[in-house]
Amino acid sequence: MNLSKAPMGWNSWDCYGASVDEETVRKNADFMAKHLKQYGWEYIVVDIQWSAPNASSHEYEPFADLCMDEFSRLVPAEKRFPSAANGKGFAPLAEYVHSLGLKFGIHIMRGIPRQAVHKNTPIKGTDKTARQIAKTSSICQWNTDMYGVDPAKEGAKEYYDSIFELYASWGVDFIKVDDICREMPHEETELVMLSNSLKDCGREMILSLSPGPALLEKAELYKQTSNMWRITDDFWDKWELLYAMFERAEKWCTHTGAGHFPDADMLPIGPILQDYDKSNRTKFTENEQVTMMTLWSIFRSPLMIGGEMTGFDDFTMGLLTNEAILKMHSNARHSHQVWRKNIGGSEYILWTAADCNGGQYAAIFNAGDTEGEIEIPLADLELYGSVNVCELWSGESFSADRTICVKVGSHGAKAFGITLK
Repeated sequence: MNLSKAPMGWNSWDCYGASVDEETVRKNADFMAKHLKQYGWEYIVVDIQWSAPNASSHEYEPFADLCMDEFSRLVPAEKRFPSAANGKGFAPLAEYVHSLGLKFGIHIMRGIPRQAVHKNTPIKGTDKTARQIAKTSSICQWNTDMYGVDPAKEGAKEYYDSIFELYASWGVDFIKVDDICREMPHEETELVMLSNSLKDCGREMILSLSPGPALLEKAELYKQTSNMWRITDDFWDKWELLYAMFERAEKWCTHTGAGHFPDADMLPIGPILQDYDKSNRTKFTENEQVTMMTLWSIFRSPLMIGGEMTGFDDFTMGLLTNEAILKMHSNARHSHQVWRKNIGGSEYILWTAADCNGGQYAAIFNAGDTEGEIEIPLADLELYGSVNVCELWSGESFSADRTICVKVGSHGAKAFGITLK
């Protein structure tokens, strides 16, 4: 799929872990359609263990008895997704999401269900069984649901063909594949096979790879097989994780392009971890949330909301509906870090990108613990002469000659659209 911009949507993991249900998905889809679709937000993604009837928290149920069809393929648990009854799978829920003008996605684990291997169930379209194609030495370190699939075995490709045929029949638009991005050697050929099956299924779907950190030396493989790949392990609302993302983004920025995007992970904003405590909200300060949204946007990471959207306040909505920032996310090209240095006791980080419609973007980040004032030489942005500047968060416009002088709060950011006079 040749995407011109990185995907934007919502994923259920940050808020509900393995416990998300149909009612929750529908109400978040309703919210997105009413309040965010007009700004480009469009994907609604159901995360992990949707086939486990009794999942009730962020914790995985070890060796759970999963819902599975006669061909070794996992299907939604009707207890949590009642519209899946009578073999309909996710088709009714996808149809509902599509009726709102949105797109529907699901999370899957690499491989074939362990219970299919233990029961030795058939593979559709072949005389092979789950036990014959499983690679039982290839297992996920943190989830017990699956064994790997051995691409060298007859019937392995047919298994992956069959699951993507099923997802296509449901109307799925987005596939997040887990346990396939971090440790590559034993998974690389399985990734290629999986990707080919998706491309052959007859329906366009975004392919997202997790978890990270992805391997920089495998960047070309990720580009050839997928649309987005995680450059980090699970990202949560901790400043040290946000601070570390600057280094990751600097390393990966040259690999962003049409159809393929390094993924800085979900945005843990608003109400999160609701399965633990309904009062939980992001621990990021407002400045830190602005920094996160600015970095993700100029870097062109996919933007996947992690919080319960129906509980968003005005500040959170402002983060997600700032048209100038979202335009930067869409239009930035050749994004990269310009410099990173200590000035006046604080660490500042400067990024820039070309605007594909003309002009230039810049973003300045204050990683220090106090507010500071900084002068950004236009020459550092390879700009000479006078320029017109618009600060994208506030909308303030001004002229600059030789330098842009700006105050930036602790852990905060400012973003600029710049054109020559």
